[in-house]
Amino acid sequence: MSNLRLTNTLTGLKEQFVPLEQKNVKMYVCGITPYDYAHIGHARVYVTFDVLFRLLKFLNYNVTYVRNFTDVDDKLINRAIKEYKDASKYIEIAQKYIADFHEQMKKLNCLNPTFEPKVTENIKEIIEFIEQLISLGKAYVVGGDVYYSIGTFSSYGKLSKRTREDVSAGARVEIREEKRDPSDFALWKSSTDVGWQSPWGLGRPGWHIECSAMAKKYLADRIDIHGGGMDLIFPHHENEIAQTEGLTGFTFAKYWLHNAFVTVNQEKMSKSLGNFVTLNDIFKKIDPVILRFYFLNHHYRTPIDFSYEALQGFSKAYHRLCIAFENIKAEKFNFNEESDSVITKILDFSCDDMNIPGMFGVIFDNLKEIQNPKIAGKVKFLLQEILGLPLIVIEKHIEITPEIQALLHEREKARIEKNWSKSDEIRDKLKELGYDVHDKKLNP
Repeated sequence: MSNLRLTNTLTGLKEQFVPLEQKNVKMYVCGITPYDYAHIGHARVYVTFDVLFRLLKFLNYNVTYVRNFTDVDDKLINRAIKEYKDASKYIEIAQKYIADFHEQMKKLNCLNPTFEPKVTENIKEIIEFIEQLISLGKAYVVGGDVYYSIGTFSSYGKLSKRTREDVSAGARVEIREEKRDPSDFALWKSSTDVGWQSPWGLGRPGWHIECSAMAKKYLADRIDIHGGGMDLIFPHHENEIAQTEGLTGFTFAKYWLHNAFVTVNQEKMSKSLGNFVTLNDIFKKIDPVILRFYFLNHHYRTPIDFSYEALQGFSKAYHRLCIAFENIKAEKFNFNEESDSVITKILDFSCDDMNIPGMFGVIFDNLKEIQNPKIAGKVKFLLQEILGLPLIVIEKHIEITPEIQALLHEREKARIEKNWSKSDEIRDKLKELGYDVHDKKLNP
């Protein structure tokens, strides 16, 4: 149906996309653990897979898109104890941050998935999944805990390219003596504070089992696409493969897709480093669509080092795009019947492992030609429907960051000292960052 190609983490190759069923696509993307406000790392993941969702629909596939919520977890329980002195209040914590997440996704113009299941609503299915693994000898019970035996899954490590020796060497320090192998992971954890009754006593699911159980319930034993951030490749996605394929004997997901990290000042985001950037913080300073445009101008598999100055620069480029298509009416069309060379190039880039930066390159390089009414409406349709860009001119909101304020002070000092070359140099730098400076006469 299309010439879509995707880079498969499992094989390390860019592959032609051929779904399991001709017209239907089943896609599962790991969702958030809602114990805090959504941040820029979340935004990149879900903008990336929103574009893939949109692209697949444009290519005439019927897409079932599932994105879960891990709404019971140690982090949620610890947050509830910290805020309410009551572990059972994890439900209120989850509700609060799920609501915030939905609000931020709406601001980013992300479409709603087909299903958004929660762990707490699927405990029955999770328990049944674990029972079947035990009956097959893939898992074992120790007291009130259940562990998956990775020794029973010979291809463990195939996604992350880790050997059994690598996995064992990297096993967590908190080795439990009851485990048959230090690398075996929990499917069910006994619990006295928050839990559900199970054949093994009161407890709650381990982290990895939830996604296997919910993918099986809402999609199938075999799915087309499984995605998330690169940080999930190991152990989460590796463990999902072991669980699901250990149970069914089928290949779980045909294509595994992972987006690269977002760093701040070349470091991974961390509250301890003081570089944790929430979407609430960003959207006080810049329109959410600019953040979406910023992400799309980087290939999803390329790391991004976040900065407000970079956002300002992309704000200017987005404004230019909005002006170019301001009076153009979007025109829906069938990609199979398209023959115009510019449109074909744009589609080729979008289908080439979602090379959206390449797509923008064609658009900006051909803006004059694109003004032709015959193709302008089609390009606008692609920008709005595949990339999710509203193309509405944004009322400019000027945010003076500390870095910009320092440049303004430095330039004012240069002007007072009549150092005109330095003053002009700083003015040009500010312009590159999206700030136009208009001078008043200096006092004599």
